[in-house]
Amino acid sequence: MDRFVLTDAQLAKMEPHCLGKPTDPGRSGTNNRLFMEAVLWIGRTGSPWRDLPAPFGNWSTAFRRFRDWRAADVFKRIFDACLDEPDMEYAMLDATIVKVHRHGQGAKGGLRARPLAAPKAA
Repeated sequence: MDRFVLTDAQLAKMEPHCLGKPTDPGRSGTNNRLFMEAVLWIGRTGSPWRDLPAPFGNWSTAFRRFRDWRAADVFKRIFDACLDEPDMEYAMLDATIVKVHRHGQGAKGGLRARPLAAPKAA
């Protein structure tokens, strides 16, 4: 990847809370920065994991890692670590990011009034 969303300073705050450091026992993640960028890409685009671009790696591996981190509350720890400088950018979502299903947009539901098949004779 040529451009990253996370700055080096932000990544330095997150790194101690990430799973898969070389000091951790067992399997280690190859690149925590690339994985975090993949998670942010999924969050920004709202795309399914299967549409993860190839530069981020295999979508299935990224999803399994996401699922493991979510179960271990890693994202909560990372979020708490980054709260010392809130810039509210993380909270800025609009309709270009999150789409509402057409059934939840407030359209009138139910049966529509339909004219009778045969008009009444006068």
